[in-house]
Amino acid sequence: MNFLDFEKPIAELEGKIADLRHLSDDDGINIADEVARLQAKVEKQLKATYAKLTPWQKTQVARHPDRPHCLDYVRQLIEDFEPLAGDRTFAEDHAIVGGVGRFRGRSVMVIGQEKGHDTETRVKHNFGMAMPDGYRKARRLMRMADRFRLPVVTLVDTAGAYPGVAAEERGQAEAIARAIETCLDIRVPLVSCIIGEGGSGGAIALASANSVLMLEHSIYSVISPEGCAGILWRSGDQAQAAAEALKLTAQDLHRLKVIDEIVPEPLGGAHRSRKAAIESVGDALERHLSKLIPTEGGVLRARRRDKFIEMGRNGLE
Repeated sequence: MNFLDFEKPIAELEGKIADLRHLSDDDGINIADEVARLQAKVEKQLKATYAKLTPWQKTQVARHPDRPHCLDYVRQLIEDFEPLAGDRTFAEDHAIVGGVGRFRGRSVMVIGQEKGHDTETRVKHNFGMAMPDGYRKARRLMRMADRFRLPVVTLVDTAGAYPGVAAEERGQAEAIARAIETCLDIRVPLVSCIIGEGGSGGAIALASANSVLMLEHSIYSVISPEGCAGILWRSGDQAQAAAEALKLTAQDLHRLKVIDEIVPEPLGGAHRSRKAAIESVGDALERHLSKLIPTEGGVLRARRRDKFIEMGRNGLE
């Protein structure tokens, strides 16, 4: 397991447990009582540590390399998934994945950002940072869902849209704006969940939803802490202070009414119990979809638009 800097005491205890189990396996020694005692200490330490995470520590948890990503959710929650590719304009973007499938007996359109788990998949998916082609693909799939009356589920996990020259040449800002416009225009239920990082317009392009959910230790902000520190203090060393100022945690955003629900994570974060975390997100998605599906399309669209207009009004007061 990959341990974060603030998890060093937990890592030491886990190391002792691993050593004891190795001895037991090799020598036939029964050390179950000692392992159980150390395991209880690990759980106690996890509860104490994760109950008081700072915004910067939550940022580290949200970026944990073992945290489940979009395709992990698709594999566990979506049956008969059929991926759909291409923006019908320029290219296929692998940072955004999407397709149709069955979610707990209901046909849905699933769209999400995939970061990848190792060097090969991270390069393939461009670390979850989409080009304009990805946002045009997302628009195409949302329009398709609207035509066939399929609810849309989006899974957000990106540091932001790709900021390179090639993306700007192909109209990155326009593509993001059009994706947001499409989110606010479709007449089917749209439920979004921030499963890791929700960075800037690259995230909100998929998260302008009727219901916005957020995993307990995810982050969602207009800019990364490092980017904010670079602009305000001209130094990435101030990322921790920037994280405090950005109000990027699920708890802050729920209090500010930017998101609608915080989805609890297993003790120690989603990376410690991936299957349980994914099921928890699935339960929340099902609950919100069940409330939205009976609502008429025009009402769904009006409520979605009003929700974001109200955020702007409250922010100006």
